[in-house]
Amino acid sequence: MVNLSPTIELKILDPRLNNWGLPRYQTDQAAGIDLHACIDTPLTLAPQAPAVLIPSGIAVLMNNPNMVAFLLARSGLGHKKGLVLGQAVGTIDADYANEIFISAWLRTPPGSDALTIQPGDRIAQLVFLPILRPEFVLVETFSAQTARGLGGFGSTGV
Repeated sequence: MVNLSPTIELKILDPRLNNWGLPRYQTDQAAGIDLHACIDTPLTLAPQAPAVLIPSGIAVLMNNPNMVAFLLARSGLGHKKGLVLGQAVGTIDADYANEIFISAWLRTPPGSDALTIQPGDRIAQLVFLPILRPEFVLVETFSAQTARGLGGFGSTGV
């Protein structure tokens, strides 16, 4: 059984988070905690420029092989401003215990307005999920067939 309220150790690496707001769920039913841009000066991202690593000022220790954390864009910033993650989704493994960095990228087309991130801005979110770690059994053929079988891209129609 997966513990739906596990304890995770949280280390504050940037003391400014005490003023900006410690990582927390913004509403009672929020899926993720917002992460702040722990930068010293404003950072301007140009459209389509290479992704930039931004420190979050925190580290977490899950230390549980049945957990993972996903770093995701904040939906409002992604939709309205074009700020997304450079790798779409960042995976934080359960045994990673160093600072979490946010790979920020401005997806808007060339010629669009740049986006300036201020120190302390909430720019990404961290979502914790249970993870399955199956054991693999090598086989020559599968033990069962499915209705879809070997059908791939577009095989189920439009």
